[in-house]
Amino acid sequence: MNFIIRLLITAISAFILSKVLTGVHFDGFMSTVIFAIVLGLLNLIVRPILSILSLPITILTLGLFSFVINALIILLADYLMDSMEVAGFWWALLFSILLSLVTSAFSTIFESNED
Repeated sequence: MNFIIRLLITAISAFILSKVLTGVHFDGFMSTVIFAIVLGLLNLIVRPILSILSLPITILTLGLFSFVINALIILLADYLMDSMEVAGFWWALLFSILLSLVTSAFSTIFESNED
């Protein structure tokens, strides 16, 4: 049940951000649900590989390179999905930063209501 709630939070956050950011577009709300699933799978499979391969540069940049990894995963999700469009790397970077912030805020709100 917790997984479904997180999935919906990510989908709602992505849908809201796509309305605010002009460089990110989804065909509809179902596209954002599919995006949340794809993003979860990419974070499960691809992120650990990229994190290990880029560990030296991540250490040199004091962890800032992890933002680049997030943007690359967003661009990979864009490549895998026909119903999503990201205008470029900088839009993916901005979208990934804002998505993590909005998702964290929503998760905090919903977790505090469960208690």
